Amino acid sequence: MAGSAPVLTDRSPLSLADQVFHKLESLLNLAGGIVILLLVFLATANILGRWLFSLPVNGYVDWVEQAMAFLAFLGISYTQREGGHIRMDILVTHLHGRLLWVIELLSTLIMLAITLVLIYGSSLHFLRAYSIGDSSLDINLPTWPAKLVVPVSLTILALRLLLQCWGYVRAIREGGDRPVGVPLVADAASLAKSEAEAIMGDSDSTNVVEQP
Repeated sequence: MAGSAPVLTDRSPLSLADQVFHKLESLLNLAGGIVILLLVFLATANILGRWLFSLPVNGYVDWVEQAMAFLAFLGISYTQREGGHIRMDILVTHLHGRLLWVIELLSTLIMLAITLVLIYGSSLHFLRAYSIGDSSLDINLPTWPAKLVVPVSLTILALRLLLQCWGYVRAIREGGDRPVGVPLVADAASLAKSEAEAIMGDSDSTNVVEQP
């Protein structure tokens, strides 16, 4: 299940760190959206140029290939903070309190371990492309910028996962069902309702809720 989950805030150091880091994630997510918009313009120019003037955009495929990394990875940490990644939560929606946060902490630690391995591998891939001057096949675009965005985005994701581990440890220590700084687990019915309200424009709530 995927969807935007509410994140509670307060005046604790954890919450302040979460909110400051979320600003960086929002900027990167915006950059990914701009890349998508530019790709739309590029595709339009390519189609119209080929149709009207028999003159497609030179290296169109190369540009699209390089842009894929930006639009796929720039928003990955933002989505993690929002609880928007697809996950199987048929079990965790029935858990509450400390047991739920223990399970969430374990899954977050596993994700962190996998992310660190991916950072290492993608960094080597970037260094290899940069050192040999790797380029695309058609118009010889350098490939290292697209390969650099992968370890950078994954590093930001790793920092987000560390923040969430902090949040889950705090939740385990304090108990309760409404911890700060982590996406709350919503059941399928609540999530479907919130998505429907968001589409219809009837929801007055946001994904950030101030903790009293």
